[in-house]
Amino acid sequence: MSDTLKNEDKLGAVLFQVQDDLRQLRCNLEKITISERGKTLDLQALDSAIRKTESSIRKHTEDYLKTVTKQLLVLPSIEDLQKKTVQPPKRKPALESIPDMHPHREDLPGASPGEKHKSALAMRLLYNPAHPNNRAIMHQKFGISLPNVHKRSTNAAKHHRIITGPVVSLQSVEQKGRHNLALYFSFSSVPDPSLLHMSIQHKAASLHPRGNSYSSKTGLTGTKSRCLKQLKWETEPGSTCERIDRECTPLWTTKTPPPTTTSKSLDHRDMTQGTNGLIPESPQNLHVPVNISKYSFTIIKGQINPVATDFFHFKQSFSLCWSSVVDALEALEKLLRDFAVPLAKVSGERLVEFSHGWDNGWRKAPPAISLLSVLENREEVLGLVLRPGQRYKGVGGTEAAAIHIQSCWRRYLARTAYLRHCQRKWAAGTIAISWLMRTQMRRVRKALQARRFRQLENYRSRAQHLAANWKHIQSSKRTIIHIPSLGYSQSQRLSLRGFDILQNIQISRLCDIRDKNVEVIYICPRHLEEDILHYYTSLLKCDGATDGADTGETQASSSVRRFVILTPEAVDYFPTHNMCLSTLLKYSPCTLKRIKNLIQGKQTYIVGGVAHVDDLAVAEELGVPVLAPEPAIAQLYSTKSGGRRIFAGAEVDVPPGQEDIYSLNQLHETLAELMTQNMDVKRWLFRMDSEHGGRGTAYCDICHLSCHDWALKEYHRYGAELWNTKRIQESVLLRYLDEIPEWLARHARPAKTSVYPNWACFLKTFLRQGGVVEAYPPSDSVTCLTVDLLLEPGGEVTMLSCGDQLHGSCQLETIGSTVPQTSVHPETLHSICMCVGQACIQRLIVGYVSVDLATFLNHNTMEQKPPVVNRYAVIGSHLFHSNLSMLYHNVFFKMCKAHGIGFNLKRKQGTVFALYDSSERCRIGMIAVSEDLQGALVTFARNLSVIHQEISACKTQGETNFKELIKDIEDVLQMTVQKKMQAVEDKPAA
Repeated sequence: MSDTLKNEDKLGAVLFQVQDDLRQLRCNLEKITISERGKTLDLQALDSAIRKTESSIRKHTEDYLKTVTKQLLVLPSIEDLQKKTVQPPKRKPALESIPDMHPHREDLPGASPGEKHKSALAMRLLYNPAHPNNRAIMHQKFGISLPNVHKRSTNAAKHHRIITGPVVSLQSVEQKGRHNLALYFSFSSVPDPSLLHMSIQHKAASLHPRGNSYSSKTGLTGTKSRCLKQLKWETEPGSTCERIDRECTPLWTTKTPPPTTTSKSLDHRDMTQGTNGLIPESPQNLHVPVNISKYSFTIIKGQINPVATDFFHFKQSFSLCWSSVVDALEALEKLLRDFAVPLAKVSGERLVEFSHGWDNGWRKAPPAISLLSVLENREEVLGLVLRPGQRYKGVGGTEAAAIHIQSCWRRYLARTAYLRHCQRKWAAGTIAISWLMRTQMRRVRKALQARRFRQLENYRSRAQHLAANWKHIQSSKRTIIHIPSLGYSQSQRLSLRGFDILQNIQISRLCDIRDKNVEVIYICPRHLEEDILHYYTSLLKCDGATDGADTGETQASSSVRRFVILTPEAVDYFPTHNMCLSTLLKYSPCTLKRIKNLIQGKQTYIVGGVAHVDDLAVAEELGVPVLAPEPAIAQLYSTKSGGRRIFAGAEVDVPPGQEDIYSLNQLHETLAELMTQNMDVKRWLFRMDSEHGGRGTAYCDICHLSCHDWALKEYHRYGAELWNTKRIQESVLLRYLDEIPEWLARHARPAKTSVYPNWACFLKTFLRQGGVVEAYPPSDSVTCLTVDLLLEPGGEVTMLSCGDQLHGSCQLETIGSTVPQTSVHPETLHSICMCVGQACIQRLIVGYVSVDLATFLNHNTMEQKPPVVNRYAVIGSHLFHSNLSMLYHNVFFKMCKAHGIGFNLKRKQGTVFALYDSSERCRIGMIAVSEDLQGALVTFARNLSVIHQEISACKTQGETNFKELIKDIEDVLQMTVQKKMQAVEDKPAA
């Protein structure tokens, strides 16, 4: 048996020696270059062959070690051991003294506490080979005398083998009820006591047969796992008493009585407070030096000195797992050579643990940061490795630099090409999407144009039918669909406050049912509540009660059935978009369907407001004609410039001015010419084309012009006859051109500063929309009047109403009117209106048209044309008071009734209100009727004053236009009184 062990030891030493020689040969090949006949020897192929040989030998070595480890060995005879240098004791222990080695999880009862304590203490001393009493316990328990520790033998050092003596391997074999014990002793130098302890455990675990159920779980797992367990035993601070007991109990379990509670506490205190310090009380109390390694060695300039004492000691200690350590060590050497690290201190324990993790988990070389974790001077080496350019100072640095430069350049070229490709791909995608969108938009645009063209053609055909049958339609039963839509531009609609209420101001169209042949379908832009509907129902009933009681009741019930108020459902879908009423009706299929049911089989036509393209869409959907011009024609002539062209075509006097101004230079030059030709004009107006109600009007007084006095002197010096020549006007014209820009910037004022706060804002919009410049009438008493005309499709012009305008805070904004007008002789006004109406018909304008005219007193006669009627009315359609929202309509009417505000049906005098909405209730309309103009004005002013006093307090006056309107009425009354006094004075003279 001893010869077999000796031969196996020599074979293992030879295998280790061959491995070491091959490794040294490979290291030497990296340093030399051999040339033969001018050709360089291929060292890479030779290196690959050596690596394959080394790998094969390593595999055979591991297989050999596994085979040797798994062999069941017995102790040699006492005679063989006596021939050795160290002789074991000759006493052979009796079988009765050998304890039972079967593992027992439960101790037998019956032992005293003292015996339990002594047995447990003896077992723990037995597990600690470094303890001084270990040898005595071995001799006492098993009769084994262990030799003293001596130095490592020269032969062992020569073969690079790790000697972990004394090593004890125990195996318990139970055969036929007898307990046999086979012990194998190998004595040599002990590098470390803890290493001796771990070697005992691993050898014992490897020699347990598979028949033992417990040893099958803790058996041999290979030389690498044993080395890792050895390393963790020496370095890990988290090891506990339970872990040691679990690993060692199957080896040394004895049939001893179970200890009592007292013996357990004493035993635990003895272990935790013992001088050996093997098992600490808690992981926090374990003090393991982290930076101090027992197996550290030094690498200088990336090379390991194989004969150095520290490296030799490390290699000998971990020879069983050296095959896995070599790969990590070579990788570390290469890293240090590549980065030209002068000195590196390696921790052997960390290197072994790292190599085990590399061997189990990593399939390729680990990162440099992880590899440097095995160094004790890691911070210094890491700082050197991370230094920019350090890689190119080491081995192969020139080649690495060249490779890096080439890779960077290739990466730059590839990246540039890729970005260019991406940019072109994006551009191609953008162009494709843009083209598809453009094609789709063009297709949709063409479809819309075709639809609108079809709608326009149908509109024209139906308009021709309406014109041809107009007389018959007017004399027969008919249904009128009133759509009070304001088809302004989107910017104008969004800038208007209460746009839906402005459209609903035309709710007085319900009065068309005065004609018994007319039924009215009124499209309302807001939902009206029952109180407003009841009010208009009562009001229209009163209109029919004229010819007796019975006839009045019949007509009243008939009038109630002849009007319907509908609100499109799209009003709820677009509450804040300020869409015109035609657009809302276009997107309200339910309302359109109901209208179709109401007009089925009846003569019907639509009366709109400000024309919009959606009027044609609604007419196409309902299949009825529209009493209005085409939208394009209406938009062309409804502007200020279009109105001047119509008046010029009608040969009606217009104030001096110029239309279609779109640039600043054109504005200055036109204004300079007009001022030079009209020296008596004191104020000039600037009016936007598309605005209305005084919103787009500004003015500038010529008195602020510094050269105006000099120009008047020049005018009077030459006289009115010579002044019309261009040569004489040239000096004044040039002077005006120089001063007009500054004059406008400093003294021009918008009429409504709430819309355009200053001249700069007004001018920007004025030049974008276009507008006109015209003279303000040269009088302090200027009256504007409004005439409503009906341009029938048959070509006739009917004058419906006329009235003088009433103004509020802005003299160019209309709030109401007095009907009929008293500014112009009726025949003269009628003649003017007929001329304007015919000019509109010539331009294909039909339907309802409002014409604004301006009149002023003649300074020579100081007269206006005389009135010829016996009943007057004052109409206010844009009355506003914020405090009206505090009153419901029924409360408002009770308040008016208490103050005597109402209408007398018999005398046909009094006050009538127009209600526009049920939610805000801030805007109302009012009509005051009297036998003379003065009475109507007084009644209207009194009503405004009473309402304002009832709904306002000292601190809550609210926002209103009542006060400005009352002041304007007072001015009109004063003028009326002056005219009466003048008429009285002129009668005796006649």
